[in-house]
Amino acid sequence: MPGRTLTVLSFLCLGSFLFYSSCQKPADIVISPPPPDPLPEGSPDLPATPYDYVNVGYMPHHIKAYIQGDPAVDNTPATNPITNHGATLGRVLFYDKALSVNNTTACASCHHQDKGFTDGTALSKGHAGGATRRNAMPVFNLRFFKAGKMFWDLRAATLEEQVLAPITDAVEMGMPSHAALVTKLKAIPYYLPLFRNAFGTEDITPERVSKALAQFVRSVVSFSSKYDKGLDNNFANFSPAELSGKALVARFNCIECHSDLTNTRKPSNPDPKPTFLLVENTGENIFNAGINNGLDINYADNGIGERTGQLKDMGTFKMPSLRNVALTAPYMHDGRFATLEAVIDHYNEGA
Repeated sequence: MPGRTLTVLSFLCLGSFLFYSSCQKPADIVISPPPPDPLPEGSPDLPATPYDYVNVGYMPHHIKAYIQGDPAVDNTPATNPITNHGATLGRVLFYDKALSVNNTTACASCHHQDKGFTDGTALSKGHAGGATRRNAMPVFNLRFFKAGKMFWDLRAATLEEQVLAPITDAVEMGMPSHAALVTKLKAIPYYLPLFRNAFGTEDITPERVSKALAQFVRSVVSFSSKYDKGLDNNFANFSPAELSGKALVARFNCIECHSDLTNTRKPSNPDPKPTFLLVENTGENIFNAGINNGLDINYADNGIGERTGQLKDMGTFKMPSLRNVALTAPYMHDGRFATLEAVIDHYNEGA
């Protein structure tokens, strides 16, 4: 089936040009004042002044203009803007296994930077060795998810709510309560100056833990892929196979789910330039279309429908980004597809 093989290869080229390792290297980050309070001996190895987490860095003009035209795409609340000291604290918390009941599991245990902030397995292993119910979602560009809702079933209304949930989840990190977490963090010397730097006092509260983690996660952005560079040079950097993949993604309406609806293929826009930011299509059937993700006839996991109880939501899940898609295998909410080829085969022949 040469035609099918060509289609798969073209789609895989799409995956390769959306690839980018999301976190900037320290050498690429602008250092900004003021200097933080010194940390006690045995603290995490942090720079004398914090990295610049506030500024996104490189962003294609096309995407920058799109966000400026629709500022609500950025879900950062006025009550929790990103600050360099706040995101520094959030980064320490993100990588600290002390946030789990037995000091075995951090947020980063299931969200690895080298895997596009996913886990690389269908289901993740929790603090006691148990398996999570769903595949670990990537955590880059969550700042630019317009609806602001989190988890596969969108049960968290905000990122600030979402970042606390795994800490007290019985499988994931196992802390008995957020109060227990606060007590534990207060006993770790390096957290007092970190909280003071971030919030002005040494008070440690669940709200401040939530805000710091959310600030760090919102600072993790991905806008320097080959595709992004192509947006600025009319894709002169693309190979013929990559251009074919780009055209197929538009032709088969992949971008209607995995990008913004402003930049879809239509007679007035035959060569769309999608942002691959998730704007209108969250995964919820807001248009009452009653369309699921086409995986099963009878769903063992009804996703959003399990939460809402509405028939139209059964078998629907939060829409994942195609950015860094070459890194984030296995795919789907249950990690059932090990490769991009398997995903494309399913939607080409099985859905």
